[in-house]
Amino acid sequence: MRVGIVSPYSLTVPGGVQAQVLGLARELRLRGHEARVLGPCDGPPPESFITPLGDSLPLAANGSVAPLAPDPAAALRTLRALNDEQFDVLHLHEPLAPGPTSTALMVHRAPTVGTFHAAGASASYRFLQPALSRLLDRLDHKVVVSKDALALVRSHLGGEYEVLFNGVEVDAIRSVEPWPANDARPVVLFCGRHEERKGLRVLVDAVRTHGVEVTVWIGSEGPDTADLGALTAGDDRFVWLGRISDEEKFARLRTADVFCAPSLRGESFGVVLIEAMAAGTTVVASSLDGYRNVATHGVDSLLVEPADVAGLARALRTAVEDHALTENLRRRGGERAERFAMAALADRYVEIYRGLLDERAIAG
Repeated sequence: MRVGIVSPYSLTVPGGVQAQVLGLARELRLRGHEARVLGPCDGPPPESFITPLGDSLPLAANGSVAPLAPDPAAALRTLRALNDEQFDVLHLHEPLAPGPTSTALMVHRAPTVGTFHAAGASASYRFLQPALSRLLDRLDHKVVVSKDALALVRSHLGGEYEVLFNGVEVDAIRSVEPWPANDARPVVLFCGRHEERKGLRVLVDAVRTHGVEVTVWIGSEGPDTADLGALTAGDDRFVWLGRISDEEKFARLRTADVFCAPSLRGESFGVVLIEAMAAGTTVVASSLDGYRNVATHGVDSLLVEPADVAGLARALRTAVEDHALTENLRRRGGERAERFAMAALADRYVEIYRGLLDERAIAG
């Protein structure tokens, strides 16, 4: 089966949707399907099965900045790629986002699956509802990755959706060699865009003002990097890594004692928590609905109210000092991660693809 998977976001910029797109493509290819990924790339494509559609532009979206490609040149490249490849099935992630996915949706001829990831609020859904509803009708099968994503899209656009949680490449994470480290202090890893929504300042304040003796590895970058870097200047507990690859993230997860996700809002699904659990790392995270899709406080993680600096400091201390508790959290977390293996998600998508192809064949 020739499957075209389209991402609206730059595939050279780390992100949750991009990780799902590439992970699904790898699983499909392992099963013998000809899966190719189409999407913007700001530099060399990270995988040989990617068809790059040009550079992205940073655009504001849902309280963050998204690397999208809504320009005419990207639309033209999308049309050319679809014409050249002649896919049996198209799979569009965030199908209504401006750029390659919405372009593909408008012109497609193959059976088309759309997967919706966003949660929280969407200005485009609110203000462009009539036009987006017409586009939505062109999807043959609609999927959401969480109940929060379902609530967002259904409240504005209606429709019927299948809920399929995101997948994690569990075996690939566990096969990565741990990152070399000889720090005398326990290590906490943060990896997310440096913006207010992700709660990095809460983590920094928890460690600085409550005397938590850990080393904090801070991956990625963003608009808050400079200010928070200046705030922690001279404090050797904070190590600023810059943008890191998925492989480095997994290696550091395998080494870190704790993975901390102190987000304040806007998380539809906690895939990064599942990655940490798969790596055998203790999870400390905000008690958001999206994170509670995958994590249970005191069972496989420690969850804290968003923006609770003192509560986060207490949870971090517990995670690095209560070894009996964290051993149990890691064991249960590893079991939890198995339930979200990308292999199982790929199997379900293959069933959907085949069902659509069968329907098309019957219809003639």
